[in-house]
Amino acid sequence: MGASLSNLGTNGSAAALGLGDIPESCVARVFLHLTPPEICNLARLNRSFRGAASADTVWQTKLPSNYQDLLDLMPPERYRNLSKKDIFALLSRPVPFDDGNKEVWLDRVTGRVCMSISAKAMSITGIDDRRYWTWVPTEESRFKNVAYLQQIWWFEVDGEISFPFPADIYTLSFRLHLGRFSKRLGRRVRNYEHTHGWDLKPVKFELSTMDGQQASFECCLDEAEPDDAHGNQKCGHWVDYKVGEFTVRGSEPTTKVRFSMKQIDCTHSKGGLCVDSVFIIPSDLRERTRSGILK
Repeated sequence: MGASLSNLGTNGSAAALGLGDIPESCVARVFLHLTPPEICNLARLNRSFRGAASADTVWQTKLPSNYQDLLDLMPPERYRNLSKKDIFALLSRPVPFDDGNKEVWLDRVTGRVCMSISAKAMSITGIDDRRYWTWVPTEESRFKNVAYLQQIWWFEVDGEISFPFPADIYTLSFRLHLGRFSKRLGRRVRNYEHTHGWDLKPVKFELSTMDGQQASFECCLDEAEPDDAHGNQKCGHWVDYKVGEFTVRGSEPTTKVRFSMKQIDCTHSKGGLCVDSVFIIPSDLRERTRSGILK
């Protein structure tokens, strides 16, 4: 009875109330608690929702506290006079820096900072000697090139990054592929001609930060290990090898991270490995961004 009376106007006629009658400021307060994809979907409902979905006060809360550091990697004309919503959209696409060998972007759901570092930004023993390494162009890498190892005895890859990461817990991982691959008649073809030596001794992965955090991990890259997606073999698939985690408590001072992978037992050679990149991603987002076996 009470619900029915509440819908009557002063002259006794039914008042047609709907979502469009909710004040834009109230909608904006609700949007503060939703994810960017949810906000964009609700913006289609009516003018009030659409206005709230464009409010700077809403999108300011979706951006990381140091989003200006990411914008500073671009020419100012790319972001000048943009709304906060447009800035979020701009930063949710990869922002290249360091001659295009590194990329940073915001996760589209959470607005948290993610990063990828190309093999070209790393120090690789013997990389300039074509007897050992070659660069292979491929669409399977976000950087369009991967380093391919034919054969070597001393295998060592080192890298570092200095960046104002916002406060979070991050996972660092290497993206590797046993065997070479190519396209033939539209089909992906794998070649294991040079693949050897990775089952004899483990590769050691390490990371360290300037504030003393350390992590390490060892495994044989060619070990047969059951996996729901790829059976018992890692050969022929991109594998994400987790090195470890590190914690950032604030974007100042800049966080410096060193990372490496090594197999320097010179009693045997090893080869047939593609090195693509290193990923640094908030730890609880890693499962959503996986593109192969997670080690």
